[in-house]
Amino acid sequence: MAIWNLGSINIDHVYRLARLPEPGETVQALGLELGLGGKGANQSIAAARAGAPVRHLGAMGAGDGWVIDRLTAAGVDCCGVDRLSGVPTGHAIIMVDRAAENTIVVHSGANRHLDPARIAAALTGMSAGDTLLLQNETALQVEAAAQARAQGVRVVYSAAPFDPEALRRVLPHVSVLALNEHEAAALEAATGGVPSVPAMLVTRGAAGAEYRDLATDRVIREPAFAVQPVDTTGAGDCFAGWFAAGLDRGEPVETALRHAAAAAAIQVTRAGAGDAMPDRAEVMAFLSGR
Repeated sequence: MAIWNLGSINIDHVYRLARLPEPGETVQALGLELGLGGKGANQSIAAARAGAPVRHLGAMGAGDGWVIDRLTAAGVDCCGVDRLSGVPTGHAIIMVDRAAENTIVVHSGANRHLDPARIAAALTGMSAGDTLLLQNETALQVEAAAQARAQGVRVVYSAAPFDPEALRRVLPHVSVLALNEHEAAALEAATGGVPSVPAMLVTRGAAGAEYRDLATDRVIREPAFAVQPVDTTGAGDCFAGWFAAGLDRGEPVETALRHAAAAAAIQVTRAGAGDAMPDRAEVMAFLSGR
């Protein structure tokens, strides 16, 4: 099996702050770092470092070659990433305080300038049983999800940034809906009920995560590992990428959840998002004493 990811690629501008600013307030940054991010790129790296074969589809600007270098170095196939002239690579402004809480502003850039014909042609390479990752940070989500399900592919959709209308359009084609606890609450408020999907993955930060099999009403809970966080940016993407890799490997849901929880625990102890994803050896070593 393999993982395909029609995913966003961003350059993260991470500002370290003593505390997050209040509305209308200006605060002095303690530091600035540039790193690889975007929910799509984060999930591709997480899944690849979990040991899955990953092919990333998307777009970025004509420059910023180091981004492709880092994805490739992590084991991600980037042959499906278009380089567009006149369109900037997506980027994010991330503010992180001393308690590792963050606030993020994203500019989509090339992530919303995808070629429908090229994406559709690339996705014909998927095989039944493969997994397609999607997030609400690119164009062509509905088209890709519909094509994937028609080809017998599992579709894991991260509903972030949360947009009820975008979710409504893609939902009929989703196999596993991935949300954090805030997005899950927003979904319930927007719909007033349970979404019509086979399964949901809900991450709850320090409270752990749960997998809801909506066909059987079975709920599998996985507690979080206690660690001292440095930066929680990308933790949900780490969890989603590792979980998808586990399903793609044929692991039981319980095993995929535990490995994903361990990976996210390691990831939040490091600065950055995509660059902070742990590999399989690190996760197995982390779990060996637990």
